[in-house]
Amino acid sequence: MNGEAHKLIYHHNLSLTSKLFRACTHPLRLKLIAYIHEHQNINVNSIYDSLNLKQSVTSQHLKILRDARLVFTHRDGKYIFYSLNYILLEQISESIQKYFTS
Repeated sequence: MNGEAHKLIYHHNLSLTSKLFRACTHPLRLKLIAYIHEHQNINVNSIYDSLNLKQSVTSQHLKILRDARLVFTHRDGKYIFYSLNYILLEQISESIQKYFTS
């Protein structure tokens, strides 16, 4: 691979990593991640009702988590359910551990 291609791949990965960390380091999004983890597969209405959040605020933050692929969604009729992408979360955890132990 030539130097330019390597730079593009590095920049792309750095951009994705930055987006991922921005998504999962916001206090409210951390709260959403914890809540979804606690309930495994949860309806979006239950999320904002239980956490006393406005629907619009909840939707905005869940969209950021979806865009970062930290959560999965599935529809059952008119309801949307959220679950965590544990594979990606594990990869993030392993990367952080490797960074700090190397």
